[in-house]
Amino acid sequence: MEKVSLILGFFDGVHKGHRDVIKSAFCAKKTVLITFKDSPARFFGKNVEYIFPREKNYEIIKSLGVNEIVEQDFSKIADISAEDYLENYLIKKYFPSFISTGFNHTFGKDRLGNSDFLAKNQDKYGYKYFCSPACRIGDDIVSSTHIRELLIKGDIESANKYLDSNFSIKSTVIEGEKLGRKLGFPTANMNYPKNIVRLPYGVYGVKIFGMPAVLNWGVKPTVGSMNEVLEVHIPDFNKDLYGLSVELEFVRKIRDEKKFENLDELKYQIQKDVEECLKL
Repeated sequence: MEKVSLILGFFDGVHKGHRDVIKSAFCAKKTVLITFKDSPARFFGKNVEYIFPREKNYEIIKSLGVNEIVEQDFSKIADISAEDYLENYLIKKYFPSFISTGFNHTFGKDRLGNSDFLAKNQDKYGYKYFCSPACRIGDDIVSSTHIRELLIKGDIESANKYLDSNFSIKSTVIEGEKLGRKLGFPTANMNYPKNIVRLPYGVYGVKIFGMPAVLNWGVKPTVGSMNEVLEVHIPDFNKDLYGLSVELEFVRKIRDEKKFENLDELKYQIQKDVEECLKL
């Protein structure tokens, strides 16, 4: 029988700590990651904003070498005891030789399936358990919660360091008011995706198609608009992007959104923003 290594967890963002858990599982020919299509926190009535949509997380997980991803509906297993879940789902279905989790992963009713529980049952069920300790950067534990807090503050550079990749969002290019074109800085306009952690309004240095670009996220107070929009200007780029789904990688926040006295001041500031983004 082929040896299987199971990886358990939700893995929103697939940050440095998550990557440590995944790396610990490469001790069998087949690695299977078992996760949930929605955060378990939603089952308990909490409002959750994700770092990445699930498909982006899965893309990263696959790129790390995981063979198979199994997506569960948490509501269907929330009331199963830890013993039943381990024996009747994990063991009888996968016959794992190895099981890997993070130090704070729990499962089963009342969250009794923890690292101690998995370690205690190794001999009974014939698997070897790997528990990844907390991943730290300086004095801080790397966690999805902390990364969300950094993003909400606009601290892109710190969040990216914890993620071990660039925070990114994906959205479809829509028709805009074409004000940027009139100012000499044509933009691709997009809506901010739902259920993704919201950055503060401001100007950001981003990458699109691997090229540096400048992005304004906000309501354009100088022209009196009240509609939220992402506007990205790609220097020396003139292709039509309408209707395309594009990914924006955030590198750092350049400044807060600001209301200028007139369009000339705005144009001057945009030029400075472009020069700053070209340094990325």
